[in-house]
Formats: sequence, structure tokens, C-alpha cells
Amino acid sequence: MLDVRRLVLLRDLADHGTVTAVAELHRVTPSAVSQQLRLLEEETGSRLLERTGRAVHLTAAGHRLAEDTQDVLAALERARSRLHLGEANPTGAFRIACFPSALSPLAAPLARALETVHPGLQPHITEAEPEAAVRLLLQRRVDTALLYRYTNLAPPSHTGVETHPVRTDPLVAVLRTDHPAAAGSGRPVELSQLKDSPWIAAPAQSACGQAVLHACRSAGFTPEVRHTCSDFAAMLALAASGGQVALVPLMAVAALPPSLTARPVADGRLAREVEAAVRPGTAREPAVAACLRALRDLHVPATAPST
Repeated sequence: MLDVRRLVLLRDLADHGTVTAVAELHRVTPSAVSQQLRLLEEETGSRLLERTGRAVHLTAAGHRLAEDTQDVLAALERARSRLHLGEANPTGAFRIACFPSALSPLAAPLARALETVHPGLQPHITEAEPEAAVRLLLQRRVDTALLYRYTNLAPPSHTGVETHPVRTDPLVAVLRTDHPAAAGSGRPVELSQLKDSPWIAAPAQSACGQAVLHACRSAGFTPEVRHTCSDFAAMLALAASGGQVALVPLMAVAALPPSLTARPVADGRLAREVEAAVRPGTAREPAVAACLRALRDLHVPATAPST
């Protein structure tokens, strides 16, 4: 019988590429990972790894076993789920990882909904950006993870998880009410109208920063970024005081200062897709299923505020 924990390490090595990355993922030392992988080779009687200097790569047999491991893990999760089928009232701790800008508009009402419908369930929310949230999910430190991806960027590679759509969160242009592009109540804004304005944007290496830069360049200009920050509330405060413009997700503009307006963008495809990630085979577990149902039932704002 092969040790499942060692199989997980092999699968993670296939996904992340280095022993050091696997060690960081599991919060152990690289030597401990290497030792477990050597033991897995002994268990299988096969050469799973090839070493070149300090680098470690999977052999063809190693890659095949890593691929099969994903099916094994999904089968184990399904088996655990079947043990709880028919339980109408899930109980106990239920752990959710959520990205910062969705904590208030999404995670908080989700927790309330779960507690209302299932009083025995105890939601625990952990703030985490998507990449970190997926790690927590794969480490079994959370039961579901709320993620996002920008529609104008290549989708991120989140291997080993199953995703379920939650909502589309359109990007909106945040402007001072005295900005020329703010004229005309509710009228969509063409990004080209903002090319001569100073901007506030997320760091260029972040997904939001990349999405905004890509959108502006597709509209024919490179924005002049006056302020750089990743906190949407800080962006709104800076825009209110300095008059710069910003492109932010609709969920981030629930409470605007009086001097600002949020307008839809003419390119209606510009958005981020919010998804719930779970481990394969767990979607039918009572608590996970209750969470996915609650997410589907939560109110979704239709349009950006026009004042």
C-alpha cells in the first residue's frame, strides 16, 4: 500500500517544480520532503526522480504516478463525502479562505447565511489572496476558497482544485464628480476618455495592476500612474482627495465618498470572475454543499452606482 501523504508530496513536486516549494507548501524542511520521496521510490520499486546537481525532476514514471495521484485523492474525498450523505444539518467548524475585497460584500453575508440556515455550523473566515487560498485548500487548512480571475488576463493555473462560479464582478471607473467623463448620469465611460488623467493603480506585478494596464493599452494608451497601492479603500480615499481616476471591481465601491462617482466601463467584458474552489470530490459533502448553495443565493449587485 502506497503512503498517500508521500503521493501528495510527489503530486505537489510535479505542480510546483522544486523540493523547496513543496517544503514551503507543507511547512516542513526540504530534507524532510526529500526523505519522504526517497521512501516513496522504495515503496513503488520504481525510479520516480532524477537528480541533476541540486535540481530534482520527475521521471516519466514519476509523472504518471503524480497524475494518478490526483484521481486517488479525488476518490478518497468522494468516499469521505459519501459517509456524510443524508446529513441534513452539517455541524462543526467550516473554514473559508477569502480575498480581501470580498470579505465585507461576500464572506460576511455568507457566514451569516450559513449560521442562519445551519445553526450548528461554525464558519471561520481567513483572509488570503487566491494563490495563498489555494495553498490553504490543498493543505486541508480550509474547506473552500473564494478566488477571482480577471477576464482580460490568461486564467491562473490552480491545479488540484475544482472551481464553481459565484458571480461576475465588473470593473468600474471611479472618478471625481467634476471629471469631464463623469457627465451624463449612468453613461458608460470609454477608457480612452481617461487617457489624459493621472491614475491610481495596483502594483504592476499584481493581477489587478496587470488587468488595468492591459485594458488601458487595449484602449490605445498607457496610463500615467500617480499613486500605486493594492488596497481599494485607499484608492478611493486618494481619488477623492487628489482627483486621480481608478479602475476597480464593483464590489470594492459599496460606499463611495460624496465627491466620487463609479461608472460602468463601455467594454462590458472587463470584469473579474469570482469562484469558489473546493478539493475534488468534496462538493457533495453537506457543509461544502451548503456553502455553495448559500453563495448561489446571495444577492448580486447588477450595476455600478451612478452617484
